[in-house]
Amino acid sequence: MATETTIEPRRLHRLPLVLAASLGLAVAVTVLAVRASGGTGAAVPGIPDAGALTTWGLPVARTVTDASAVATVGALLLVAVLLPGGKRLGTTQLCYLNWAAVSAALWAVASAATLVLTLADLFAQPVGEIASPAVVADFVITDAQGRSYALMTAAAGAIATLCLGIGTAHWARLALGMAVAGMLPPAFTGHSSAAGNHDTAVTSLALHLVGVVVWVGGLAFVLIAAARWEKQATDAVRRFSPLAGWALIAVAASGLVNAAVRLPSPAEVFTSRYGAMLLAKTVALAALCGIGWWHRRRTLPALESGTWRAFVRLAAGELLLMAAAIGLAVGLSRTPAPGAADASLSPTEELLGFSMPPPLGDFPWTPLFTQWHFDPLFAFGTAAAALLYLAGVRKLRARGDKWPVGRTISWLLGLAVTVLATMSGLATYGKVLFSVHMGQHMILAMTVPILLVLGAPATLALRALPAAPKGEPGGPRELLLRLLHSRYVKVISHPVVASVLFVGSAFAVYYTSLFETLMRSHLGHMVMLVHFLAVGLLFFWVIIGIDPGPRRPPHLGRLFALILTMPFHSWFSVSLMSSTHLIGEGWWSQLDRPWVAYPMDDQYDAGAIAWATGDIPVLITTIILAIQWVRSDQREARRVDRQIERGDAGDPLAAYNAYLASLHARDRHAANTRPTEES
Repeated sequence: MATETTIEPRRLHRLPLVLAASLGLAVAVTVLAVRASGGTGAAVPGIPDAGALTTWGLPVARTVTDASAVATVGALLLVAVLLPGGKRLGTTQLCYLNWAAVSAALWAVASAATLVLTLADLFAQPVGEIASPAVVADFVITDAQGRSYALMTAAAGAIATLCLGIGTAHWARLALGMAVAGMLPPAFTGHSSAAGNHDTAVTSLALHLVGVVVWVGGLAFVLIAAARWEKQATDAVRRFSPLAGWALIAVAASGLVNAAVRLPSPAEVFTSRYGAMLLAKTVALAALCGIGWWHRRRTLPALESGTWRAFVRLAAGELLLMAAAIGLAVGLSRTPAPGAADASLSPTEELLGFSMPPPLGDFPWTPLFTQWHFDPLFAFGTAAAALLYLAGVRKLRARGDKWPVGRTISWLLGLAVTVLATMSGLATYGKVLFSVHMGQHMILAMTVPILLVLGAPATLALRALPAAPKGEPGGPRELLLRLLHSRYVKVISHPVVASVLFVGSAFAVYYTSLFETLMRSHLGHMVMLVHFLAVGLLFFWVIIGIDPGPRRPPHLGRLFALILTMPFHSWFSVSLMSSTHLIGEGWWSQLDRPWVAYPMDDQYDAGAIAWATGDIPVLITTIILAIQWVRSDQREARRVDRQIERGDAGDPLAAYNAYLASLHARDRHAANTRPTEES
């Protein structure tokens, strides 16, 4: 008789049926959603038609693409994160790598088919008439959608090949990162990218996709591991539970933001086909929230006693519901939002994602504080960072440990300044005026990092996160420790490397064509801002950081690094003011800025801002470093005093006295033995 701690043989036979039913349900819901949206209407005489193959094949191909991508991410997530193990992958992990290779190969084929069908759909011609190699190649080179699906196909093919030779956890994590990144290119070229306020739309859609693939893919392969009765399945479920919670929050929040951007008014939710599908997807998400709550309340505690039946059954139902939600999402992407056909964007709005703001005017530049622009990446990122930090502080205080209030204030203030730099008028005018962009750059690279590194987030995490019990696989705390002491962090945290990255980034971005290229894309612009913030955090962590690392240079060495770095920053600022070449000329010339008469004067102001705003953070950093130096010497003096009071053998003063005593004893021995030798 089978018990709850064993898996019945017939249950393993049901697993392929559940997976096949999930894929079939996703395709069926997609077809019904496309039909309900009017995407399969009859051909109109005189208007070209792409044919039934494109009409029905494109949504099906997209569904298979999404499902196979989710499966690839889920398998790699199970191997690289959820299943415990060492540096070398075990037999179980290698088995799931084969699953990842197969699903990635299917992903590559389905995304290639989506590329061809999208070409036929855009040009309203049957696939057989347009799918020639020359036309497809031209579509990939010249069209954003063509490039996005080509990048996805290439990423999927590379992952399928890479998975066949992976043997270590490091390469598995690299493949996981490639899989998540490979999902994102179409998000920046679909309906959201063509909508007004497309910066917010595409960012929220990208966050939505990341949350979905992690949530659905992780659940699918946790279910597979549980149904196959893997020895480490309980650990995988335990690790996946908090990850699923964060993915759910990301999906719900980003979906809400994307819907708010796409819908002209809340009433359209109840009066349009797009709103009806959105409601259906919302109902599915609410049901999934309920299932997640039930997991945490009933099935997850039951796993500790080896009872798997309830979890497997509920997870199978959850997977089917997720498949239906994916089908609704594909149908939603084929449904134009209300008023989309009537929207006409000016060339400037298409470039910026919003209308041209009014001129700044004279001091006090009021629009910098009134022209706010919501950005999901920084909004959700700073909110999550604040909540996690406060949760860590609360945990320390609950067990009676102290945490300096100044560190908490510094961390929250740094996050608030980040929001100010990325969502206020600084962000709005940062894409219109080079001078404001430079101010935004300086805040993110030189002001925010000082506040954040003084918050000591890694130290807080190491104290708040529980240590893994002896003999059990490592958790987040152990992963953070390995990262802080890894070879990669050891290299980039060298003062010379950190200084070169900090100063060299400005020259590399602004004195090449990279700046103009990044400004033309919302993704590129976001990468640029995040990069400036990252190199600033790295540099100031090396100089005044509290968190542990692979090396802690002496305070005198940190001061030298700061002193030697700042002249290069001043050189960069002076070079901007004295330059006769307009940086990013191709970008500025496309913007309709009638109130900017002399762009070179704006560039001169940018250099002046870089120079002026660089001196104050350097002065503050020098003062902080001096205070840390004095406190370090005081702690060392107190430590030596305690050793002297205790008489420790390791006390340096005691060791010196012992050395003097040994010299005195040697001299006395020599004096006593000299007469004997003479006699």
